Amino acid sequence: MLRLSKFPLLSSLARSETARSQHPRWQPPVTKQGHHHIMLFFLVIVLSGVLHTTEAKSKSIVATLDAKWRNTPLLLEASEFLAQESNDAFWGFANKVAEVDPEQIKSQSDHSYHHYIQKLTRGFLSEAQVKVLRFTLALRAHSPTVEMFAHLVEDLPSIPDCPAFVDVHNEMTCDPSKVKGMVDSASGRQRPYLYKVDHQYPGASPDVPVVILYAELGTQGFKDFHSVLQDMADKGDINYVLRHYIKVRPDRKVRLSGYGVELAIKSTEYKAVDDSKVQGDAPGVEVEAEGEDEVEGFIFKKLRQLYPDLKEKLKTFRSYLIESTNEMAPLKVWQIQDLSFQAAQRIVSSAPQDALRVMRDVSQNFPTQARSLVRTQVQDEVRKEIQDNQKVFSETLDLSAGESALLINGLLIDLDIVDPFLLLDTIKNEVKLMEGLWSLGIREDNLKSLLYLPVDSEVDNYAIDIRDHAVHWINDLETDYQYKSWPSNLQELLRPMFPGMLRHIRKNMYHMVFFLDPLSKEAGELVKLADLFYRNQAPVRIGLVFVVNDEKEVEGQDDVGVALIRAYNFIQQDQGSDKAFLWLNSVYTLARNKDSLLELDHIKEKFRRKYPGDDIADVIAADTDYDDKRRAGKQYYQRTGLGPLPQVLMNGVPFTEEEISPENFEESVVSKILTITPDMQRAVYMGELTNSMNLMEWLMDRPNVMPRLNPRVLSTKKRTLDLTTQPGPAPLADSAAFSRLSSNQMAATLANNMKYLTKKDESVTRPVTMWVVCDMESTEGRQLLYDAIKHMKSSNTVRIGVLHNPSSPPQDGSQTFARAAQTALDTQTMTLAKNFITKLAKEENVPLVQGGKLAELYVNGMDTAKFEAALKKEQKKQTGLLTSHWTFVKNTLKVKPGQRAIVANGMIIGPLDPSETFDPDDFGLLEKFVKSLAADNVAQKIKDMELKLKNDGLNDLVMKASGLLMANQRSDSRREVTYSSDQHSAVKIPGDPNEAAFDIIAVVDPTTRDAQRLAPILIVLQQVVNANLKVFMNSRDKLSEMPLKSFYRYVLEPEVGFMVNTSFSPGPSAKFVDMPDSTLFTLNMKPPESWLIESVRTPYDLDNIRLEDVVPGTTINAEYELEYLLLEGHCYDAMSGQPPRGLQFTLGTHNTPVMVDTIVMANLGYFQLKANPGAWLLRMRAGRSEEIYQITSHDGTDTPAGSEDVTVIMDSFKSKIIKIKVNKKPDKLQEDLLSDEGESGGGIWDSISSLTGGGKKTTDDSDEEDVINIFSVASGHLYERLLRIMMLSVLKHTKTPVKFWFLKNYLSPAVKDFLPHMAKEYGFQYELVQYKWPRWLHQQTEKQRIIWGYKILFLDVLFPLSVKKIIFVDADQIVRTDIKELRDLDLGGAPYGYTPFCDSRKEMNGFRFWKSGYWASHLGGRKYHISALYVVDLKKFRRIAAGDRLRGQYQGLSQDPNSLSNLDQDLPNNMIHQVAIKSLPQEWLWCETWCDDASKATAKTIDLCNNPLTKEPKLEAAVRIVPEWTDYDNEIKTLQQRLSNGETTSQPKEETLQQQESQRHHHDHEL
Repeated sequence: MLRLSKFPLLSSLARSETARSQHPRWQPPVTKQGHHHIMLFFLVIVLSGVLHTTEAKSKSIVATLDAKWRNTPLLLEASEFLAQESNDAFWGFANKVAEVDPEQIKSQSDHSYHHYIQKLTRGFLSEAQVKVLRFTLALRAHSPTVEMFAHLVEDLPSIPDCPAFVDVHNEMTCDPSKVKGMVDSASGRQRPYLYKVDHQYPGASPDVPVVILYAELGTQGFKDFHSVLQDMADKGDINYVLRHYIKVRPDRKVRLSGYGVELAIKSTEYKAVDDSKVQGDAPGVEVEAEGEDEVEGFIFKKLRQLYPDLKEKLKTFRSYLIESTNEMAPLKVWQIQDLSFQAAQRIVSSAPQDALRVMRDVSQNFPTQARSLVRTQVQDEVRKEIQDNQKVFSETLDLSAGESALLINGLLIDLDIVDPFLLLDTIKNEVKLMEGLWSLGIREDNLKSLLYLPVDSEVDNYAIDIRDHAVHWINDLETDYQYKSWPSNLQELLRPMFPGMLRHIRKNMYHMVFFLDPLSKEAGELVKLADLFYRNQAPVRIGLVFVVNDEKEVEGQDDVGVALIRAYNFIQQDQGSDKAFLWLNSVYTLARNKDSLLELDHIKEKFRRKYPGDDIADVIAADTDYDDKRRAGKQYYQRTGLGPLPQVLMNGVPFTEEEISPENFEESVVSKILTITPDMQRAVYMGELTNSMNLMEWLMDRPNVMPRLNPRVLSTKKRTLDLTTQPGPAPLADSAAFSRLSSNQMAATLANNMKYLTKKDESVTRPVTMWVVCDMESTEGRQLLYDAIKHMKSSNTVRIGVLHNPSSPPQDGSQTFARAAQTALDTQTMTLAKNFITKLAKEENVPLVQGGKLAELYVNGMDTAKFEAALKKEQKKQTGLLTSHWTFVKNTLKVKPGQRAIVANGMIIGPLDPSETFDPDDFGLLEKFVKSLAADNVAQKIKDMELKLKNDGLNDLVMKASGLLMANQRSDSRREVTYSSDQHSAVKIPGDPNEAAFDIIAVVDPTTRDAQRLAPILIVLQQVVNANLKVFMNSRDKLSEMPLKSFYRYVLEPEVGFMVNTSFSPGPSAKFVDMPDSTLFTLNMKPPESWLIESVRTPYDLDNIRLEDVVPGTTINAEYELEYLLLEGHCYDAMSGQPPRGLQFTLGTHNTPVMVDTIVMANLGYFQLKANPGAWLLRMRAGRSEEIYQITSHDGTDTPAGSEDVTVIMDSFKSKIIKIKVNKKPDKLQEDLLSDEGESGGGIWDSISSLTGGGKKTTDDSDEEDVINIFSVASGHLYERLLRIMMLSVLKHTKTPVKFWFLKNYLSPAVKDFLPHMAKEYGFQYELVQYKWPRWLHQQTEKQRIIWGYKILFLDVLFPLSVKKIIFVDADQIVRTDIKELRDLDLGGAPYGYTPFCDSRKEMNGFRFWKSGYWASHLGGRKYHISALYVVDLKKFRRIAAGDRLRGQYQGLSQDPNSLSNLDQDLPNNMIHQVAIKSLPQEWLWCETWCDDASKATAKTIDLCNNPLTKEPKLEAAVRIVPEWTDYDNEIKTLQQRLSNGETTSQPKEETLQQQESQRHHHDHEL
């Protein structure tokens, strides 16, 4: 065969030709002497004369992944994309679709349909957002949402037989004309529960009947119903809800993308391949390589375009090149050392537009690329620049050489769990931000500077001024005797301390103030906790504020709270604060002991004991001298604006409700002290805080201290208006035109037309803009505006606008106050308008206005003539303007007519309750809050931009930009990436400067797993968004081994694909073309964390793929299915704060309450449940879980208002994580879920033993004892063959019924199909268990090590609690005895028993690693045990938390790649001192490798261990070592042959135990 290296001219010409053809101005020469013809000449010579090879048919491997559900229409998925933008966008889109003839949609080709969807969305999305929509549709990101609605339909009691129907309070109809009658009678029927994901028509009232339309957008049924329901909803008659319903769905399932596929090179040290012949797929369509298809510098895609008549010969030539270059011969160590830099050099030497493709090809095909990389010369400047950048990245990004990072607009993307659906969310949010800023006229660097501004509220740090007379201070660290020995120098703060330790300094640094209602139960608990801190001399000053009846003449005999504070004051004046506090605690202790709330008798009893000679009646009487601070306490509490009692403050900062709870309080106090301390340390170090200063004054003069804290202001759950949209064309006074605008257009129109009040008339930057929403005809409305103006008079950095919200639609001649105020704003200067409106809003002036004496409120300097003329002549205009205000407040702000609210820089505060006050201090807090969030920073940045803005344009821009940033604030901060240089070692691809451009920066070593995923993601991102892309190489030097040992594909498409005939393509797939023939591969799927997938169709052994064994032209199709989406959670006992180990949760529906279940781990209280799109009910399992515990709170769930069920909506491919808190029931406080109770009947084991699945069900505990549970794992056809033989050997020797448990994750479709037949033939039960490796537990990357992990790490949660003992038997074992003997073996109190390794075959001593070094020392004379066979006492195992201990130890050890070489047996042997192992008798496991021949005769099981000395193939060893193995093998083959011939299995001699799937989280029950 001819090598290309012998033809340098041909090679150079080919490269030159393809490079020239890519140039934009290149055209093939037409002359005979042209270069084109020279190239053709050489190609013809080579292809026809030199290569005398037969036509090569390629072999390929193609992996696909489908969802479990059938295809969902893209139109519906697009509507869900819009729903995430806003509810208005969804309904605007729905209205637009309803206007289209359904036949027009139905009759289009797939390509036209896809294009038409985009056209329909363009009124609601920008061009950049439409590109993101195309990517979203390609990802099928909203298909689960559409499927979720389909699941809601299935939950209905009955489904009408029509394509569209409505549900009106559980009454249904397919006829639109019947809806009104059903609505009229709806009040007598139960209202349906609505979910947050439901699409509710805008402006719906919660009180009217709910009408749910089940229909498919774009159909006639939807069109007919929508017109009727929309009309009724617009009139306010119904709450119109739309849920997707697709009556007729295609059989084709949803083809998925967003996952990785690895083709790992498998070791052939031991031959572990099945020799059975595979009935493969018929040769299919030949799969071509993707992209440019470059081999050895020849770009064949381009050559095929240039020379279509040479297509077949080019294919042959390409095959020759591949065969000659796809060599996998090992490289020498010196060749490997610089591969990372050589790969980087190849990438940066490519043209920028090709660099990402080159990086993808190098990283994803590294094993075959490595040999050619060795010849690459690394330039000195490239190497130096990479190393210089690494120093910077180490400091700024904490990246070492070889590590990777991806930053999108400064946001760091976690590459360990790179999830395209989370990436999509980031892109959508960033597009919205950037488009908004771009629409405001902010460009390039200015846009980036605003985007990177920190937008983060320091809500937790706002504090109340605690310097108030109402506080009863209990102690004083600076003067009290008990603290005398403590050092008093603040420099002690700088002394090093152990982490978590509190500093005892004789300074009042930490002030803890309790606001208490003395009559509440919580008050007693908090006083008890405060007493603990006081008695233990914690460095905290404690203060109490009693909030009691403040009526002047109240008697203590009539009010317990008043009596308590007067008695307390008496003792405080007589004996001091400390004694009064101790007495107070004793009163509450007495009440607790009597199990009651505080009563007057408790106070009297304790007072008489302390003062037997004094009459308490005199102390608590109305005219007492001991009434100090009683009225002050309530007044102080009301001034603070704090929420419901009790409240606790640390240096004025309020605790959360959760932090106040008794189980969290102590930890919360310590945590707050440790949080506060660094600021003080910094102040002491900088000299800002000295010993001579008053600490209280210093603390309370901090900028975060406010006179009042209003939770209404500081709540993070607030809507923000989008003010960046283009305003509507009509004037604001045209209320009819205004009402037709979208919500965003309304907001923008108002923002551009609003008139403002300011402190002074001068033009200055005012970062905060407040719109006061009020009805000026009401007292409350006028007061709100008056208080806003009062605050504004003290601040020149705020401007006030008025949004009129009368209680009824404005009419000509009505709204006297509103018209006067608006006219003043329109005709007067800001100062004059402010002064006039201030007088107008005063309550004392109301009679003047109502009496027509408005002129008496005029202020000096007013242009009264202009004011009066406008007031009289512009009635219509004013009515239109007021109507527009009213419409906007009602439809966009969602504030009812007459209600009050405030809009600050677009952030909506309210609506306020009728009796709620919002005084000048609240406006001050709101201004400070908005400034701290973004307004101050945005104002400064915009001032620095020196934009040429007229009048108040700068303040408008600050308002709009800061509102946009506040609406899209993120918890994670943005990072500015700095570097040494980017001239030689970085790939730079600029974006379009005429659009807002993403700033995407990647740092990557091209020879890492991260690069395999990152390269295709960057390629797609570049097509989805306009981006300035920069990729820095981060190579490692002095490599000692091949950095990548697998091929990889990441399946991700930028948009939906189409066939030549314009129909949808089959969908994305992972294609491996031109792989080395002789290499043994294993295929591994790498789906997102929350996906549970299974192999559903392939005849091939995906664990052992060798292409030379496959017929040429064959495609190995590996078809997978997304079986379940994972619902994860964490559960804690609210009282103890500990996870309730052994607690079981179930997931189901109203119709089928238990479909899957799970057990809570002690590790993080973690649990996982399998689900599919839909609405699911989470409950505790019936039995002891439900008897002992009750759910007290839940977070992250989707429970509808008014429902007592815990509902979880699964509507996304993204991870769903919930948090559950439970409490033991009052009469079950001493019960333990994992106690031995129930062995005699009635306990946890009995309560769920009937739910384990498989065979006949029984609640009798003894019956469960008669089933032997055997667990095993297998992957690959050989081990599945061995597994079947192991099962047969067990069944041949065991008389007791057997139930097998198999790990489903790795079983092939063939064995899953065969198991039911084998179970029927031999009369056993089986169950497929499944558990997703938790994301928080260190991940393994090799399939074999993952399987080892499943053997040991999840034993406590893989099986139902009713399984008391489980025996693990390796697939390659032969059992020669009744396995019941092992099940019944006494483990001597140990949770599990293993067989030790044999010592009898002496020639293997050199391989017994446990005899020396670490293992000999660690075991201390104990034996090292083999993991091929072990028995687990699951009751004991769970009771001592063995699983949690093993996972904890694994987490620590597995960080070191050199530890746990044999994970499944190293881990239990390593933990032998913490989790005891019972050594089983040696005869329970005989293995020829380690045991001598003499002991074989007594062997109860024989294991086909690998022999490191002979490396004998597994099948040869089986036939030679185990005489009966061949008989077993033939028996199984006979059964398989009968089944393939269409024969049925025979009935077993004993009663057949049908395999039945369990209702557990890891079992295969259909959801």
